[in-house]
Amino acid sequence: MGVKECYFPIFVSKAALEREKSHIADFAPEVAWVTKSGVSELAEPVAVRPTSETVMYPAYAKWIQSYRDLPIRLNQWNNVVRWEFKHPQPFLRTREFLWQEGHSAFATKAEADLEVLEILDRYALIYTYLLAIPVVKGRKTEKEKFAGADYTTTVEAFISASGRAIQGGTSHHLGQNFSKMFEIVYEDPETQQKQFVFQNSWGITTRTIGVMIMVHADNQGLVLPPRVACIQAIIVPCGITVNTKSDEREQLLQACKKLEAQLDAKGVRCEGDYRDNISPGWKFNHWELKGVPIRIELGPKDMKANQIVAVRRDSGEKLILALDDVESKIVQLLETIQDSMLEKAKKDMVSHTKLTKNWSDFCKFLDAKNILLSPFCGEISCEDKIKGDSARDEEAEPGAPAMGAKSLCIPFEQPAAITPSDKCIHPSCTNKPKFYTLFGRSY
Repeated sequence: MGVKECYFPIFVSKAALEREKSHIADFAPEVAWVTKSGVSELAEPVAVRPTSETVMYPAYAKWIQSYRDLPIRLNQWNNVVRWEFKHPQPFLRTREFLWQEGHSAFATKAEADLEVLEILDRYALIYTYLLAIPVVKGRKTEKEKFAGADYTTTVEAFISASGRAIQGGTSHHLGQNFSKMFEIVYEDPETQQKQFVFQNSWGITTRTIGVMIMVHADNQGLVLPPRVACIQAIIVPCGITVNTKSDEREQLLQACKKLEAQLDAKGVRCEGDYRDNISPGWKFNHWELKGVPIRIELGPKDMKANQIVAVRRDSGEKLILALDDVESKIVQLLETIQDSMLEKAKKDMVSHTKLTKNWSDFCKFLDAKNILLSPFCGEISCEDKIKGDSARDEEAEPGAPAMGAKSLCIPFEQPAAITPSDKCIHPSCTNKPKFYTLFGRSY
């Protein structure tokens, strides 16, 4: 894609942060300020970046003079701080988190619009291809879009255990909002006039890890998709007792190490657990907790039968595999597990996605831990009513079962066309609906 890596400072001056008023207004409650150096008060507080637009764009204004300097497409992997005071949760909502944030500048809006969707497609692939998690691609409503953006696109995932959705990654078209603030201009080759650039920003965070855990884990621990598992197969020697002779023990260990080398040569990320101070049963529990996709059991009886026992972490299924060409069989099993995990998560999402045009059903489905597709007018005031009126009168953390429904996205794939007889989902709304919108409780 031509994106280059960079790194910008973590600290932002107050003047730079406040140049884009609507942008900082959205982040203001979460900005962490440094006010002291040792015991001395700073003349002006310095912000710890909540995001890097205002750090990077003064440099863009210096670098971009001509159309020949475009496009600029930069990415940085860094940490940001957003001072969450209520209900921080590991991976999902933390005061400091790691992410990649990309920032690009183009001569034309068409180029910028194209990149927004290219990036979003890559984020969707991270979830579907790597993490075995289905997502809904769509556009955020005006209420939920990124502060300072013309529009925001998103991938939304669903956690069936809690009945809550979670934003997986966002790609924003900033239009010329920031280029006008930071005077990022180029000279048009045809008119020789100064033109403001069109900009995008896009990011995905360590929240993806939390989503993966919540979608796939069970009561025994993690369940890792093979494509992202650090260890895809763990070999556990079995059948060693106090009566096992030393040469038999050594033969078994050598057979395990040979198998480990064979799988490693085939590209399988494989390790052996050769600790002799704990039992095989303890090891089984240990690696189940770690979420390793395949456990391979090999004992003296298996060696005589020229076989192994492979146990799937996702389903618990035990398979007897002949040692002949076992490497290819394990590779194929890993693909089967990956596909099976994605299919299971898809079924969960589909079965918990309800289409409704009725407000009473909307609230009933919401309380039954579903996400909802409903006609919506798109107005911010109406969205506020939907969230307020679908909440239950209970104290709860944001997004928890008593909270009201918020808009998740306007799906690119609409379930149906809006008809003249359709009404906005909120019963008091008199505006015509514009599109089906996905609603739900959210992390």
